Amino acid sequence: MANDNRSIAVFDSGIGGLTVVRELMHRLPNEDIVYFGDTARVPYGIKSSETVTRFARETCEFLLQFDPKIIVVACNTASAAALPTLKETLPVPSIGVVEPGAREAILRARGGTIAVIATEATINSDAYRRAMRRFDEGARVIQKPCPLFVPIAEEGRASGDAITMAVARDYLEPLVRLDPNVLVMGCTHYPLLREAIAQVVGDGVALIDSGEQTARAVIADLTERSALNNAETAGRLTCYVSDNPQRFRELGQRFLNKTIVDVTWISPEQFYSVGHVKTA
Repeated sequence: MANDNRSIAVFDSGIGGLTVVRELMHRLPNEDIVYFGDTARVPYGIKSSETVTRFARETCEFLLQFDPKIIVVACNTASAAALPTLKETLPVPSIGVVEPGAREAILRARGGTIAVIATEATINSDAYRRAMRRFDEGARVIQKPCPLFVPIAEEGRASGDAITMAVARDYLEPLVRLDPNVLVMGCTHYPLLREAIAQVVGDGVALIDSGEQTARAVIADLTERSALNNAETAGRLTCYVSDNPQRFRELGQRFLNKTIVDVTWISPEQFYSVGHVKTA
């Protein structure tokens, strides 16, 4: 059986992509993962597509120094803006979070209406609607930006918290009145608020976690290329950030559901010289 012990590289504008890492670690416990959070330049969701693409290309140049077997764009905004460019220019395969979530939504909707919630930039890019219509030209898609979900998730507010529920109802009740049968959580922060979202939309609406579907897509890609790591030892997670490693470590544990040990600070100027990074 083929064995590829190279790492899986994952990046996001900040800590949200750790929900994708969590799914990868759950399904591929033997794989080494290198994660980069661009915490100095977060959020990507309010920046132009040109700027996001430039940031994504710089990050990938940094990650390529670890000789990864795949790069996962664990950021909906970067997936929407930069993935086509990355697929054309990177020497290794790349997977974003939009298409796997869109594909699953089409399968689960069975012709019904699909709701998408995400950052303003992701909604404005129309990436999910376009991806869904590649699978089903007649897909009925409604979209809603939910920007306050990001700071609420980072603050660690519980799903039953009064503020969380008030914001969830304000965002989601208008969508519920349009009678979707599927809702895509198109931001990697949103799974932390899954219980609150589910409570507002009700049992009749299937929730799609784009991070979970991305992890499944990574497994399918590695399996097809015989690139899985067959080692019996547990994989290692190594994290790099462009600012404030201590905050990343503290908040990231909430997203990952486990302690983060290995976090290294690297400035944007050091993307191309890994050997000179400073360890927190």
